[in-house]
Amino acid sequence: MTRRSFLASSLAAVSGARPNILLITVDNLGYGDLGCYGNKEIRSPHMDRLASQGVRLTGFYTGSPTCTASRASLLTGRHPIRYKLNYQLNAKENMSGTGLQHAERILPSYLKPAGYATACFGKWNLGFAPGSRPVERGFDEFFGHRSGNMNYFSHTYNGSHDLYRGIEPDHTPGYSVDLFANAAEEFMERRKAQPWFLYLPFNSPHYPNKLDVAPGEKHEWQVPAEYLAAYGSTPGEPDQRKRYRAVVTALDAAIGRVLARVDRLGIANRTLVVLYSDNGAFMLPGRGLEVQTNHPLRDGGTTCWEGGIRVAGMVRWPGVVKPGWVCGEMMSAFDLLPLFASAAGVRLPADRPYDGIDPTPVLRGGRARRRALFFEYQKHQAMRQGKWKLVRPDPGQAWQLYDLSRDEGESTDLAQRSPNVAAGMAAQFGRWRASV
Repeated sequence: MTRRSFLASSLAAVSGARPNILLITVDNLGYGDLGCYGNKEIRSPHMDRLASQGVRLTGFYTGSPTCTASRASLLTGRHPIRYKLNYQLNAKENMSGTGLQHAERILPSYLKPAGYATACFGKWNLGFAPGSRPVERGFDEFFGHRSGNMNYFSHTYNGSHDLYRGIEPDHTPGYSVDLFANAAEEFMERRKAQPWFLYLPFNSPHYPNKLDVAPGEKHEWQVPAEYLAAYGSTPGEPDQRKRYRAVVTALDAAIGRVLARVDRLGIANRTLVVLYSDNGAFMLPGRGLEVQTNHPLRDGGTTCWEGGIRVAGMVRWPGVVKPGWVCGEMMSAFDLLPLFASAAGVRLPADRPYDGIDPTPVLRGGRARRRALFFEYQKHQAMRQGKWKLVRPDPGQAWQLYDLSRDEGESTDLAQRSPNVAAGMAAQFGRWRASV
């Protein structure tokens, strides 16, 4: 029996139908910000439970250490260098630019022909010009914001309103995290008679931008009072660490409501759930409010150190993924397109190269195929292969080499001790860079 037919028979035994696909991304969450990743201060019971019901990933990499490029790599299954979107969209591009080239196909366009209802509720950040909007790229429904960040309560971005339903402005009041969770629950209820693909890109816990704050409003982590109260704080809590804990707990509660609705609808056994952070928490000096943690990884977002690209992630897939285990095998957000296509019985067209590998065998408990992952953002470049990590902050600098099996904090450069390894990987990186 082939791997594809084995998977199909497993799914048939569980549900007799293609699985629903719930893809949840959280925004700039630190690798060490959840209880299941060792955090003792932040309460994240629902995400912790999700990890315990499936597999918690400790070797999962996003496609880029910044929001726009990482989301593009997720939805296309292709490195953003291939289509010249290896950067963060500016304000004008977010509001009315093309962003992701129209020639690029994205996840819902592969799943719709297989009978899937599709929706996106949350952060888009890939361009909102005509032809670039979610409902014009394969999503049946969209409710969310165009930009890379917005005020959680007023829904403003750089001083203008930024909440949309379809292609029209929407003025539904409320905390954005709750609004997106509400939309997800309602969509699943409406579409329960057919398989669905729900992309739920929460804008939390993204760093709150000063430009999204109204005159007289404090620049601080934004969260409803009830979650501050859960930590013994008042709405005026000045300690930004305490406010951030409440932000993550509010996000966790919203995710918990969505998962509870899956349970109440009786579809948990035929729903594939993936949750991960789009990139690591930012650790940029001088901005203020840097209270997150990527512990034990080095640095954070916008860099190709581990803290920028290795992220918290988990997969629940009853009947396919055994519950309660931890997988350290290397996987990537690029792998999600082939994963979902395989689960839906969709054959990816051969008209373009893809950068992912179907991780189903690994998720079932097998070993990952030998592979390399490549990263580039601004001047930062990196490569991961096996236990080795090659990295340099600038092409004009020498490559650094780290053994992540012993040094996941990237503290001891081994390039001089293992020159052949460093040289071989550097040559491989050069060949990859030329190919894309």
